[in-house]
Amino acid sequence: MLTSAEPDVIRVLGDPLRWQIVNLLARETLCTTHLVEETGAKQTNLSNHMKVLREAGLVETEPCGRFTYYKLKPEVLAGLAGQFAQLAESARGAARNKRACP
Repeated sequence: MLTSAEPDVIRVLGDPLRWQIVNLLARETLCTTHLVEETGAKQTNLSNHMKVLREAGLVETEPCGRFTYYKLKPEVLAGLAGQFAQLAESARGAARNKRACP
């Protein structure tokens, strides 16, 4: 069963730009400059999206001089994936269960 935090994570991942950012960070740790170049987003827009991803617990920051690097927290994604796998398994079993109408 999903806890109250997971629906927020799912909502956060529903944004196309944030989904693109997560996919980029799944391949490598990137700084803001890299993310602006890769996505074509304006710096302020990107910073707002990164704040949302941080607050959802999906990414963490790593200061490096005057740059901030971002990396994914794979354990959060793995936990979410595990819950979806459990939900799918439950749905397979539910196909055999049919509640009678009154």
